[in-house]
Amino acid sequence: MRPPAPPNPVSPTEFGRALGRFATGVTVVTALGAPGRPEGVTVNAFASLSLAPPLILVCLAKATRALSVFETAGHFAVNVLSENQRHLSVAFSRVGENRFRGVSWSAWASGAPILEGCVANLECARTACHEGGDHVIIIGRVERLSVDPARLPLLYLGGRYRRPGEELT
Repeated sequence: MRPPAPPNPVSPTEFGRALGRFATGVTVVTALGAPGRPEGVTVNAFASLSLAPPLILVCLAKATRALSVFETAGHFAVNVLSENQRHLSVAFSRVGENRFRGVSWSAWASGAPILEGCVANLECARTACHEGGDHVIIIGRVERLSVDPARLPLLYLGGRYRRPGEELT
């Protein structure tokens, strides 16, 4: 008996359309580059990996301008944006600008920038980087975190920013 024929190849457009039906939170991942310059990028490819030890992963496109900063920094922060921080998502997704201009942030023990007003902030020690197609998967061990239960997260679904409870159109 012959094995079944492989399925038709999936086009990047079809794949992106299918993934666009999965709602995600929006984060800005930050780290310090040399010489102590803050770097940040908008990321929705963020997930928990393990509760014990507390591990997370973020995926950055290989074309990300500051990718080398995140691959080499000992620490980075994941800042989970609140529903009123769409402007930060847009600012940190732009190319070639000073993304931190006018942004309120502080630093904890590692120095990784912690954005103010977020739903949650996680300070992580980078533990590994792995190739993942056109992305790099960065794994971090959460060393410190802050959660604001009064805030609601910014969501992204179907190519649009959303708010919790908002009707889909």
